[in-house]
Amino acid sequence: MAAGELTELETAIEKVVSTFCSYAGKEGRRGTLTASEFQELVQLQLPNLMKDVPSLEEKMRELDVNNDQELKFGEYWRLIGELAKAMRREKAGKKK
Repeated sequence: MAAGELTELETAIEKVVSTFCSYAGKEGRRGTLTASEFQELVQLQLPNLMKDVPSLEEKMRELDVNNDQELKFGEYWRLIGELAKAMRREKAGKKK
């Protein structure tokens, strides 16, 4: 990829990818998150942004569009997008 120093945004994207990769494939298929990997990732890496989610099992089923009981990166990315949208709405609301 890029040869130079990463910008703040590029570093944030790299962190999203590396976090997924560090949890995916510990069990199940390599490069996917099983239910327990997803739960561990959320509990350790997203405890504040996901604190109001009543059921991680239900959230995983919602994200798992191909119903294979694992999350591929694209399915995980949907969660990141949802969290980013919620954060943007919250910041926009505070400016008013």
